[in-house]
Amino acid sequence: MSARAEFGALADGRAVESVELANAHGMVVRILTLGGAIQQLLAPDRNGKLADVVLGYATAQQYLDQPQYFGSTVGRYANRIAGGEFTLDGKHYQLETNDGPNHLHGGSHGFDKVLWQIESVSSGSPSRAVLSYTSVDGEGGYPGTLQVTATYTLNDQNELAIEYRATTDQPTLVNITNHSFFNLAGDATPSDVFAHRLTLFASHYTPVDETLIPTGERRPVAGTAFDFRTPHAIGERIRDGNDAQLRIGRGYDHNYIVDGEPGQLRPVARVEESQSGRVLELFSTAPGVQFYSGNFLNATSVGKSRRVYRQGDGFCLEPQAFPDSPNRSEFGNARLNPGQTYLNCLLLRFSAAPSVFKSP
Repeated sequence: MSARAEFGALADGRAVESVELANAHGMVVRILTLGGAIQQLLAPDRNGKLADVVLGYATAQQYLDQPQYFGSTVGRYANRIAGGEFTLDGKHYQLETNDGPNHLHGGSHGFDKVLWQIESVSSGSPSRAVLSYTSVDGEGGYPGTLQVTATYTLNDQNELAIEYRATTDQPTLVNITNHSFFNLAGDATPSDVFAHRLTLFASHYTPVDETLIPTGERRPVAGTAFDFRTPHAIGERIRDGNDAQLRIGRGYDHNYIVDGEPGQLRPVARVEESQSGRVLELFSTAPGVQFYSGNFLNATSVGKSRRVYRQGDGFCLEPQAFPDSPNRSEFGNARLNPGQTYLNCLLLRFSAAPSVFKSP
């Protein structure tokens, strides 16, 4: 089932629409034309009780007034570019520096803050919505006119697939992902995510400097607080003052190098919340995933459940190219040429684990 509706208006009078996708098990995903954002995601617990498991705002204007990238599509280049500059075919480009000395998530007018068009909505099993956006040559400082589509597909196996595609008329850079903040206990819950148990299918990560730009090193996670190859609570080692990387990021805000072959849909992460039993599994084609533990949520944002979001109230898993790839050839290529199609596929699979407690 799918439904299209008015979500609200921005301060300048522009209308924001929403699309809701639903499946046979009551799972519902609401997507906004503003930023292509996932504003609501209802998932069942072990008893079939639904709860909204993503952070977000109740009104459209809040997404612009208090930007936190809640559920948004971020681009043209997700994550950071050092100094906001890069060189392409011998030409130097200077982007906005909106994160200290660096460029973050496409700048202050990135894909998360524009209105996308609803191209199509279809019901059935699965239900699907296709949104599109045209980023004109020079927008955000990037070369080339970029035609982008975001396709959201919900099936009866409680799987939400998100597919980002883009084409260009000039050589450019592209790195698009979804920036949902999850709390599997529910957005309205008083608990943070530090007790969530996380597994990351990654043997290495990319350490960062004081401004959160990768140093270029591919560091093994073995023996460090960054080792989630077996399940660990997110908060178990997050306050380890001996780890300089945790001090720099104020927690986890790092790119992990996903095991396996980029371009193939493969396991990225698994997250379990014991009280509800909810389990989230993430699969992606991207080479890396940014794991962010909500370190910069600082009680300045009031969410849709009238709850003040504080540090650690949500976590993000953002499949993407490595940060600052345009300036580090050893990190792979984020370039897109005319005639090519950029593709980033991710799949979110929701389930519920039975209780670990047995009746006497």
